[in-house]
Amino acid sequence: MEDRIPLSDHLARWAGSDAARKPVAETVAAIARACCDIAELIAAGPLAGDLAAELGAGEGNDVQKEIDLRTNAMLIEALKSAPVAALASEEMAAPVALNAGAPLVVAFDPLDGSNNIDTNVSVGTIFSILPVLPEHEGPEAPFLQPGRAQLAAGYVLYGPQTTLVLTLCDGTDMFTLDRKTGEFVLTKAGMKVPPRSLEFAINASNYRHWDDAVRNWFDDCIAGSDGPRGQNFNMRWIASMVAEAHRILMRGGVYFYPGDARPGYGSGRLRLVYEGNPIALLMEQAGASASTGQGPLLDTSPANLHARVPLLFGSREEVDRLERYHVWPPSIGERSPLFGRRGLFRA
Repeated sequence: MEDRIPLSDHLARWAGSDAARKPVAETVAAIARACCDIAELIAAGPLAGDLAAELGAGEGNDVQKEIDLRTNAMLIEALKSAPVAALASEEMAAPVALNAGAPLVVAFDPLDGSNNIDTNVSVGTIFSILPVLPEHEGPEAPFLQPGRAQLAAGYVLYGPQTTLVLTLCDGTDMFTLDRKTGEFVLTKAGMKVPPRSLEFAINASNYRHWDDAVRNWFDDCIAGSDGPRGQNFNMRWIASMVAEAHRILMRGGVYFYPGDARPGYGSGRLRLVYEGNPIALLMEQAGASASTGQGPLLDTSPANLHARVPLLFGSREEVDRLERYHVWPPSIGERSPLFGRRGLFRA
């Protein structure tokens, strides 16, 4: 049985006397404390009010719910006492300054999957911690670094258990909230995503909007053992990206939200800074891959704070395969002409 090390002890051991690590550890601890309170709020459901109430539109015209704004405020309050210079959130148009001269910034999605809050489906908080560098000028500059600059990242999943999945750039570890003590404890160290899997997650209702590369890959998967892949696949779609990520970290698979032909979706739906980058870092640290569909996601520089990105992550072999479908859209010698889009079984 793995040692049930409290998160506070884990962070203290990791930071040691390193002056660069201590602020990261303090910031993770502050986020964890806020997420313990968020877990209680979500668990109360309608007893805490109408958490699903729509209050207007946020950045990019995404609907803002009561729970989005309440969790956003809780994280801001918790991070005021951390060594954080500024915050960026899906729920705010611009960064919010906190502690001038502090060495870190934090980007977060306070409640990913909030559209599911009234149906009791798992939702989560996603966060990314980045350094402030001397050359950064302007409030957005620290947030526009490529994802490889992240010092730590993670998410907290509010489901049957409340789970923190964290990377300090030294592997990906899972902590479970002990409700008796109110503290996260280590329950799975060094998570590893299997390199191959027969599960995938994609919103098939957008099929008609996808490009040929995505359609070809999807068609080959659902053709199962009768198709060119020669294997049967299972499709999953929760519409809560953090819940999809957790399933993949636990048992493998891939998740893909590509760009498509709908107005405003050419670069995908998910945000690079506070959704794509932290999930990508967790995946890579667990031996998986994360991609835009055409290259490593962590090498992508955000054009702006709320830049969208096609997001593909999960078991390494399937991510690599899907990238190859984009290199040559009719898709490569792996694809039998019998199943091509204009092959014998296509009009």
